[in-house]
Amino acid sequence: MIGCSDPNSKPEYGDESGLPKNCRAYIQESVNAWRNGVHSTEDTMDAIERNCGVYGDLWGE
Repeated sequence: MIGCSDPNSKPEYGDESGLPKNCRAYIQESVNAWRNGVHSTEDTMDAIERNCGVYGDLWGE
């Protein structure tokens, strides 16, 4: 689409914190943590829904 930018076209992280700033980065970090056994599947899915679901906090950041 002309004139339309996708805030999730690439992963973005906070300059000082290094934490994910958009859904693309957040989802990858979540998958990595789940694969490394840091979080359960249920916790990971709940967090993805909370941050990147329909009413997610990270959309448009």
